[in-house]
Amino acid sequence: MVFLVHVHVLSGEQGLVFLSRYVSADLAVKSFFVVSGFLIFRSFEASRSVIDYFEKRARRIYPAYACVILVSALMGLVVTQLRWSDYLSMPLLKYLAANLVFLNFLTPALPGVFTGNFLEVVNGALWTLKIEVAFYLFVPVIALLFRRFGFVQVLVVLYVMSVIYLLFFEIMAQRTGRPVFDMLARQLPGQLTYFLIGGAFHYRESLLRRRTWPIVILSGLWLVFGSGPLDAILAPICLGFVVMYFAMGIPSLGNFGRYGDLSYGIYIIHFPVLQFLVWKGFFARSPEIAFFAAIAVINLLAWGSWHLVEKRWLRKSSHYVLSTGQAS
Repeated sequence: MVFLVHVHVLSGEQGLVFLSRYVSADLAVKSFFVVSGFLIFRSFEASRSVIDYFEKRARRIYPAYACVILVSALMGLVVTQLRWSDYLSMPLLKYLAANLVFLNFLTPALPGVFTGNFLEVVNGALWTLKIEVAFYLFVPVIALLFRRFGFVQVLVVLYVMSVIYLLFFEIMAQRTGRPVFDMLARQLPGQLTYFLIGGAFHYRESLLRRRTWPIVILSGLWLVFGSGPLDAILAPICLGFVVMYFAMGIPSLGNFGRYGDLSYGIYIIHFPVLQFLVWKGFFARSPEIAFFAAIAVINLLAWGSWHLVEKRWLRKSSHYVLSTGQAS
């Protein structure tokens, strides 16, 4: 969904406007945080130790992430308007230093790269990764609080704190018109409600085994028609029920993972590929052909990322590897 929206946003082609009109990248990112909350709390509880948990998290996300950053920097040699001697300079080192530690917002662009595009940002999709890494760091603390003070009590307190944070910065953004407050509203505390709801379904998985379809229907209606101050409170809960019900509450449609876990690769690869295609003028010449070419190229690169990088760094016992049916 994020890829589809970015196709229109980055290309600016009116013929592709339907992609961002009928697909919501915001909803997709929030759904990702719900699923992440479920899986990451489950990963932590199944780990032998905190060190084991952090090792598993690092193995899953960092090798492919680092490859995307490094390959993007190499791609800049082809794209940059600067001489190589000027490109291979301190701005490039700053880009690598910031992006390799998930601080993409500090240096989002490479020197002389994509200067003619709508955005000069090399990989604008990576802003969620620093939030995800922060979630990884907080999970052991939150799990400890659950055990010490009670699951429901801690969940409610953290949830309310997240809602207050979000509403405060949204109000400040409306009153001042300053984009910085919108940016702050999107950061970790404001997204924590979605992650917590995903985690709640791990600790109370029985919620999905009951006859929850009426709740799912009502949740879907709220997501479509609900608005106002209550949305900050209800939207994460409603989205959690919808996402987790379709993930676990209905019969499996098949093990698509046997072809490889491509979702992460698609997410971290698609933005620079789209930027490159825009820079080369493919979308300007034929938006529809460029769109389908982008789908093919990005899926192929994601497949390569999984088989050549991601899977090789995972333990053979990892469920990501076992789901492909290729563990040895």
